[in-house]
Amino acid sequence: MSAETRKLDALMKPLGVIVVIGVLFLGFAPESIWHSGGVAPASARKATADVTLQDIDGKRWSLAEQRGRVVLVNYRATWCPPCRQETAGLVRLANEYRGKGVEVVGISLDEDLTAVREFVAEYYISYSILCPSNASNLTTMIESIPVSLLYDRQGRMAKRYVGAVSEATFKRDVEQLLAEE
Repeated sequence: MSAETRKLDALMKPLGVIVVIGVLFLGFAPESIWHSGGVAPASARKATADVTLQDIDGKRWSLAEQRGRVVLVNYRATWCPPCRQETAGLVRLANEYRGKGVEVVGISLDEDLTAVREFVAEYYISYSILCPSNASNLTTMIESIPVSLLYDRQGRMAKRYVGAVSEATFKRDVEQLLAEE
């Protein structure tokens, strides 16, 4: 093998690794990367059925009772690394927009309520964490987590996110809904 062939071979190996990593990333990247556009136009949004659940303290929470507010619902679990990744941003968003007509709520898919309470304490979560009952069909509608649903002030779904989402993306979309009449 000539010196030039060895140099070319030495250059191509790292390039091959980079290409393989890139293909794997693109193939397994969360859907939210591909659907990071804005919220659906108001004319395309459909009314959604009411969701009523209990929070971890046993208090009732209803989507219908949130009319007039922008609502961000985040399906998550304590054992989910991407869920943990986006939690700090959700906490900041909830704290910043609480008095501006925005409600953030988490729906825990955990079975261990103790783990959920520890998660809430660890991340200083100040918004409601809901727990669907075993009879609820909510968990059957979720293919992977985290999943977040953004509702406008009329309770219509404006956007669905799959995978971890940045705080900046949530803020941009919330601001867009808050600006609507």
